[in-house]
Amino acid sequence: MDLPQRKPQRLQGYDYSQNNAYFLTICTQSRTHLFGEIENGNVLLNDAGKMTEERFLNIAKETDINIDKCVLMPNHLHAIISINHDATIQGLGTTQGSFPTVSEMVRRFKTITTKLYIDGVNSGVYPPFENKIWQKSFYDHIIRDEKGYLEVWQYIDENPLKWQQDEYL
Repeated sequence: MDLPQRKPQRLQGYDYSQNNAYFLTICTQSRTHLFGEIENGNVLLNDAGKMTEERFLNIAKETDINIDKCVLMPNHLHAIISINHDATIQGLGTTQGSFPTVSEMVRRFKTITTKLYIDGVNSGVYPPFENKIWQKSFYDHIIRDEKGYLEVWQYIDENPLKWQQDEYL
């Protein structure tokens, strides 16, 4: 039996640890609403959403990855991140505590938020979830120029306003 071949998620041959800006979308499993709600175009995060947003924003404190723009929606996160390795470190590998690639950064984010979410469920603070919190993969787009950067910025900025038409609803 011939099984369908899965399309590669990342751009083949591209070094996702190099300095650049990246647009990310990370979705919950089955697009389950775990992090809050949208009311009149405003994101209202619940406690789990506040924890998740805080963990994502902490990436910049722990690594040489900047969070340029971010919105956590009830069932997904959109962000522009920029990798800005110090010129003196380039070519020597990553520094302790930094993430070598975008995929590794997302994996670590999903791992820590899953652990913290499970702790919250066990203590009765967060609502339970089925099977997994996050989808297996994530969407990424390499931002190649200022025009693309500004378009993605605007998309993220307007995402809560367009919630009812959102494909991730």
